Amino acid sequence: MQNLEIYSVDDSTPMELPFADGGIHAGFPSPAQDYMRQRLDLNKLLIRHPSSTFYGRVVGDSMVDAEIFQGDIVIIDKSLEPREGDIVVCFVEGEFALKYIRFRGKRLFLCPANDNYPEIEIAEGDDFRVWGVVTHTIHDHRKAKLFAKKNK
Repeated sequence: MQNLEIYSVDDSTPMELPFADGGIHAGFPSPAQDYMRQRLDLNKLLIRHPSSTFYGRVVGDSMVDAEIFQGDIVIIDKSLEPREGDIVVCFVEGEFALKYIRFRGKRLFLCPANDNYPEIEIAEGDDFRVWGVVTHTIHDHRKAKLFAKKNK
């Protein structure tokens, strides 16, 4: 089972960073980029419900094919109702798990994004609850690329 380290959100201070509102070009950079004046607040962009949103640091590799890697930060919104195919944080038998949620008729499954791990069917009577829905993932692309290579 994949565990998470959970952190609360501190939205009391703005997190404004320069914003390239003219777009990021894959060709030659625009000289106008030197004159960026707009700022973007990551708290406002990434967190819709501050009082019910938490961060989690990913531990494990069961979601690598969804490009969620060891050490990534996931943003979890507890106020959202999980839908088919959402990536959710669940509390299963005393542990946190990060998985896709799937409904097959009246049956519920937690599905990894790594063929090395089995699906988990949630049976009636299991100690289970959806803790929140993952809305965003933050990772260092250089580390993620190395982690993905190492685990393939």
